[in-house]
Amino acid sequence: MAGYHIVVTVKQVPDTTDVKLDPRTGVLARDTIKGIINPEDKHALELALGLKGAEGRVTVLSMGPETARDALKEALAMGADAAYLVSDPQAAGSDALATARVLKAALDKLEPADVVLTGRRSIDGWTGAVAPMVAELSARPLVSAIRSATLSDGKLVAEQEWQGAYQQVESPLPVVASVTREAKTPRLATAMGIMKAAKKPLTTWSLADLGVEAQAVGLSGALTKVVRVARVGK
Repeated sequence: MAGYHIVVTVKQVPDTTDVKLDPRTGVLARDTIKGIINPEDKHALELALGLKGAEGRVTVLSMGPETARDALKEALAMGADAAYLVSDPQAAGSDALATARVLKAALDKLEPADVVLTGRRSIDGWTGAVAPMVAELSARPLVSAIRSATLSDGKLVAEQEWQGAYQQVESPLPVVASVTREAKTPRLATAMGIMKAAKKPLTTWSLADLGVEAQAVGLSGALTKVVRVARVGK
């Protein structure tokens, strides 16, 4: 294979210095706070850019409010080839499972991916559940918490930490893999990258575009619920 199609899921998360919650639902008020790309998602993107090959492509995929376009534009400036945003008011308040349902539907609509990379976990939810859920819903093998990888002969060969040491694991393609901060340091978006990003496609989909019913996502489709929010500090 001359090149691979790699999809990287990117989540816009709140800057940890500016977190606001809806006092009624306990859900993050994402439309009113400054957003950044989840740090481990940046490591996943950097890994993808190194894996795609000379003729490969990297697509970034996100679910979130319209403000998440900023995160996708940054990913395009870092080197991704195309971006897709699933944005729908009915998806607000989605938990990990509801998010995985939407991402799986989006993956079905995209051109088939050889590899789906995610950050191991997000700094706002910290569940680490989305990658395994996407793998389960899409019937793909999962390789968790990798720090490096190569692609050859239809396989992903990755390295992950295991009980204070490192082990090598292999998986056939297509595969879902989550990436840790131990992976290669993400590149910075350059001025040239930002200019090129303006010419790259950034497509927005609604739930209807994906055939996802509103009852399966958002607060109504969530299996977890924020019961109480408290500030913990010194």
